[in-house]
Amino acid sequence: MSLAALIAAAKAAQASDLHLEPGLPACVRVRGQLRSLGSEIIGARALLAHAREVVGEERWAEFLERRSCDVSRTIASARCRINVLCTARGVGLAIRFLASFQATLAHLNLHPDLARLVQPHNGLVIVSGSTGSGKSTTLAALVQELNERERRHIVTLESPIEYALVPGQAFIRQREIGRDTPSFEQGLYDAMREDPDVLMVGELRDSETMRLTLNAAETGHLVLTTLHSSTAAEALQRIVSAFPAESQAGICAQLADCLVGVVCQRMRFFPERNARAPECEVLLATQPVKSMVRQGHFFKLQTALETGGNEGCFTFQRYREWMEKRSAWSAPPPEGPPVPDEVSLVPPAPKARNTSVKQSPAAQAAEGVLEIQSADEDLAGLLLELEGEE
Repeated sequence: MSLAALIAAAKAAQASDLHLEPGLPACVRVRGQLRSLGSEIIGARALLAHAREVVGEERWAEFLERRSCDVSRTIASARCRINVLCTARGVGLAIRFLASFQATLAHLNLHPDLARLVQPHNGLVIVSGSTGSGKSTTLAALVQELNERERRHIVTLESPIEYALVPGQAFIRQREIGRDTPSFEQGLYDAMREDPDVLMVGELRDSETMRLTLNAAETGHLVLTTLHSSTAAEALQRIVSAFPAESQAGICAQLADCLVGVVCQRMRFFPERNARAPECEVLLATQPVKSMVRQGHFFKLQTALETGGNEGCFTFQRYREWMEKRSAWSAPPPEGPPVPDEVSLVPPAPKARNTSVKQSPAAQAAEGVLEIQSADEDLAGLLLELEGEE
């Protein structure tokens, strides 16, 4: 089955993710649950061909060196973020489906007060959460809020670009890491010479990116970014702990000075609405919050969340109560029937084959079976075998 057919089938099943692995049937995530997409085993040779097509010849050498690659593509009318990776079985793909509608706070069923986060002209806004919680989509919605009403210059640094932002009131430049700039660090250095009003940094991955992001937020720019964490307090603590102990006091002070707010979210499915929406914890940088951050007392931030309701802070519980009372919901139309709950993840038994004669890796790949000889086997040589090259 072609990659386009697999993606179309996954979209028809209303999946959020599609996982492809040699020797296994395709697997999808629907409403947070993993399910198989049919029983057809995907061969290593076919997946390798799909991977090379997705990555492109110009980045294939980079993939062989790094053993992974992130790209965004539109396949079978579906906008996708694709991670191509090497595994013990060969080359696999992890595909995330992006929203087909324009990301806005209303379309995502987010609280309208989140628009307050992008009203300042300088400072730091963090959207955090676990993988798959919709951080990038919320970030795109906040940028869209600016785009609809503010004449600002917005520069985005993304890996990869997930949403094509159409300039409205704002002037928008989108740069992709690896294609338009070699790294987040270089992109941030460049951005300081590009007259930006707003910077969107796709993800805080290391201390150098964090340092440059904090500097940009302190020097008159509004910076929006994402981070992996389970709570708002943990997001701030992760930034500080990324630096050496001797510089953490200074980072706390810098963070307290520039912080606008932190949104930590997790995705929930509401059966009565037949829709998924983020459930958020919202921490605004009130004076008590700034004082706690400056002193490094992150354990006290939960108290600030619980007592800051009148100032716009939300605990997960308070936000859930608002969601349950909400009457106006926005949901994209279903693109196909849901996958039955009884679908099994257990792959069918492999076809019997003659094991008395040793097969070459290329012959095994043709049958959809790949035997790994050693953990130290050279990847480039393995890929050449799968491609049938000499």
